[in-house]
Amino acid sequence: MVNINELVDVAGAVQSKRVFWDQEVYEQELERVFGRCWLFLTHESQIPQPGDFVTAYMGEDKVIVVRQRDGSIKVFLNSCTHRGNQVCHADSGNAKAFTCSYHGWSFGMDGELVALPLEQSAYYNRLDKSQWGLREVAKVDSYRGFVFGCFDPQAPTLAEYLGEMGWYLDTWMDGTGGAELIGPPMKSILRCNWKVPSENFIGDGYHVGWTHAAAIKVLGGPLAGLAGNAEIPFEDAGMQITSRHGHGFGVIWDGVGLLHDDPAYREYASAKAPEVAEKLGDWRAKFYMGHWNAGIFPNCSYLYGTNTFKVWNPRGPNEIEVWTWTLVEKAMSPELKREIVKQAIHTFGTAGTLESDDGENMETCTWSNRGPQTRKGLMNAQMGQLNDTEHPDLPGIVGKSFIGETSYRGFYRFWAELMQVESWEAVRANDATWKEPLIRGAANAKKERAA
Repeated sequence: MVNINELVDVAGAVQSKRVFWDQEVYEQELERVFGRCWLFLTHESQIPQPGDFVTAYMGEDKVIVVRQRDGSIKVFLNSCTHRGNQVCHADSGNAKAFTCSYHGWSFGMDGELVALPLEQSAYYNRLDKSQWGLREVAKVDSYRGFVFGCFDPQAPTLAEYLGEMGWYLDTWMDGTGGAELIGPPMKSILRCNWKVPSENFIGDGYHVGWTHAAAIKVLGGPLAGLAGNAEIPFEDAGMQITSRHGHGFGVIWDGVGLLHDDPAYREYASAKAPEVAEKLGDWRAKFYMGHWNAGIFPNCSYLYGTNTFKVWNPRGPNEIEVWTWTLVEKAMSPELKREIVKQAIHTFGTAGTLESDDGENMETCTWSNRGPQTRKGLMNAQMGQLNDTEHPDLPGIVGKSFIGETSYRGFYRFWAELMQVESWEAVRANDATWKEPLIRGAANAKKERAA
């Protein structure tokens, strides 16, 4: 068992470099993080009719997500109960049954074993088919059309798991009639640890003006002035938020559509903002007009305002499979949706301008820690720590600057908690005190600055 206290100092805001390169850490993550958390699977718009399915991953487990005849959604392990072969090899489609290509065992869309060759002559009609259906994932739920699954029957509901972050998600998931994903997802491989892109998307505004300096100059638009970190407005440019279960985001005020310099999108958002204000209040109308870099713990990330939506599927401690959709609002015109898809692919698609910049850094952040001496080092996530505080109007812990690492600290606080406790019951026992190490870290940072 890995001693997590040796890997993460929550109040001190440092992490061991082992978290990016360690097989033992990774195996513990598969059980305690991916085996317990709600994991994003698909959007309901991708499986509208009975029998519609997509295949996905929950950690390293392959699953089939199927719309049922009654409109509900079930999720099954994509593994035949006879000899373990993959049952469904298609990415998506519509099927009344899934038949294993090895020996022909056939499973209904409800996961039940319905037929098998030679049932009479080889099994003498003595096989109890009701005991050999596909294994069903314990919990499946949808939040505003975004479908998640969870292996742990003791986990909180999806709404409870999202918690404070649900208040923020409703800004764009519900504020103007709902959002959807345009797929199928683009897929690519990155040779990096899954936490590197997760932490980058959840809170790294610091890299934008440096890593993407050349790209944002070429893309043009209002954000081109960030190139080289020469003109970053630290005060009043935005903020960061982290929440109970490690979700979080950073926002640039009035940044929606600016990276692509897309007037049509900004005009659409500006026209919709009063609707958000009337329905959800002024704060969320302000968030609606912002640009978000965000994450739903553990491995689901998105950029609202640039409108890319991603899952970082782990393939060991030093490789991931990246799945990328485009995020749009249901109320948008077909023409605007097509333009947003084009721009999202241009920037954060598999060969996107900004995706390529990030990919190189994410891989080297992982592989530089291959060396045993390097892994003995620490990583610093203290930026803006002294500004972390509770806000009178906003849920979670808030950092007052967009350029900071508030969301990093919240991500690793919950990661460390999950990696140590034995059950969700133990997680619930910490609900009243989860903010304390973050607030304590902020207080310590203020003392050090004063000294």
